[in-house]
Amino acid sequence: MGAVSFDPWSRDFVADPYPAYADLRGRGRVHWFEPSRQFLVPHYADVSALLRDRRLGRTYLHRFTHEEFGRTPPPPEHEPFHVLNGNGLLDLEAPDHTRIRRLVSKAFTPRTVEGLAPVVRRLAAELVDGLVEAGGGDLLAQVAEPLPVAVIAEMLGVPEADRGLLRPWSAAICGMFELNPDEETARRAVRASVEFSEYLRELIAERRRRPGDDLVSALIAAHDEGERLSEQEMVSTCVLLLNAGHEATVNTTVNGWWTLFRHPEQLAALRAGEVALSTAVEELMRYDTPLQMFERWVLDDIEVGDVVIPRGAEVALLFGSANRDPARFQEPDRLDLGRADNPHITFGAGMHYCLGAPLARLELAASFGELLRRAPGLRPAAEPEWRPGYVIRGVRELLVTT
Repeated sequence: MGAVSFDPWSRDFVADPYPAYADLRGRGRVHWFEPSRQFLVPHYADVSALLRDRRLGRTYLHRFTHEEFGRTPPPPEHEPFHVLNGNGLLDLEAPDHTRIRRLVSKAFTPRTVEGLAPVVRRLAAELVDGLVEAGGGDLLAQVAEPLPVAVIAEMLGVPEADRGLLRPWSAAICGMFELNPDEETARRAVRASVEFSEYLRELIAERRRRPGDDLVSALIAAHDEGERLSEQEMVSTCVLLLNAGHEATVNTTVNGWWTLFRHPEQLAALRAGEVALSTAVEELMRYDTPLQMFERWVLDDIEVGDVVIPRGAEVALLFGSANRDPARFQEPDRLDLGRADNPHITFGAGMHYCLGAPLARLELAASFGELLRRAPGLRPAAEPEWRPGYVIRGVRELLVTT
C-alpha cells in the first residue's frame, strides 16, 4: 500500500505531480504515506465525499484534547500562530464554524463582492498597463500578486501605505501549511502572526471609533440573535481572507498563464473569443490546481474501500489528483478551455467550501481579461522554476514579454 511515487519534497514531483497521481489512483483508493504519517486519498469520488463527511474535521479540539486524540500538543512558543489559525473559519468545526460563518456572511455578502467589481477591474487594468509599458517583466510580481492583495486591503480598509506589509505576513504564515514545516518556518509564522494580529487589533480599534465603508467595520457591526464576533475571531477572519484570498488567486493566475503558453492552440481560441473566459478560468483551476492537498483529522473510524482509517489518523485529500480523475472528467489530462462538465473541487466542498470563491472568480476574470485585451502578444521569456512548496503550489516567477 506504499505510495513510492508520491514525493512532495522532490523538485521534479512538485514541477509535475500528475503522473504520480495517476499511479496512486491506479493502485488503490487509500495509501499510507509514512513520511507525513497520513493516508493519501487520490480519487475524486472519495475526496468529494470525505469533504462532506462530518466524521472528519479540520480540528479535533471541539471533541478531544490533544492527549485524548493521541497527539502531542504544539510547543508553547507556537501559540500565537495556533490561536490565530484556530479561530479562523477554515480550522473550526460546528457549532463555532456555523456561528462565525453566519456572522461573517452578513458582512461578506454577494453585494459586497459585486460592489468591488469596478475596483477590481480598475486595479487589474492599471497593473497590466504597467507591465505593457515596461515591455514585460515578472507576471507574478507585477500583476498576479499585487491584485488580490490590493483588493483585500481595499476591502479591509488598510491604508495604501501599509499594504506592503500584508504579503510578507501572509507568506510567512502560509509556510506552516506545508508538510512537516521546520522550526525556522514556525518561527517566521509565529512572528508574522504576532505582528499581523497587533496591526489588525489597532485597525479594529480605529474602526470602532470611526466606522467606515469597509469589511472590518461590517464585521464589527455584524450580529445575529444577540451574537457578535469576538475580537480574536475578527482578527482571524481578516487574516484568513488575505491568506486564502490571495494565495490561490496568485497561483491560478501564474500557473494558468504558464499552462496557456504550453497550449498555444487553446490560448489562440481564447484570444479569438471562441471560448468564454469564465469557462476557461474554471478549466485552468481544474487542470493545474493551486491548492494541491487539503488535510482532515479522522474523528471516528471510517472505511474507504477495504481500508479502515482509525480515529486519530490524518487524511490528505489530494485535490490535484481528484481534479484529474478520469472516472469523473473525460480526458482529464487534456486542457479543454471550453469544458462544460467541470465540477472541479478547487474551492473545496461541504461546510468548508471557500467563502471567497466569488471574489476569486471576479479577480481571475479581471486579470485574465485585461491581459488578453491589453497584451495580445504576451509570451514567456523563460521557463519558470517551481517553488519548493507542494501544498500551495506555484512558480517563483513568470518572466514574460509583451
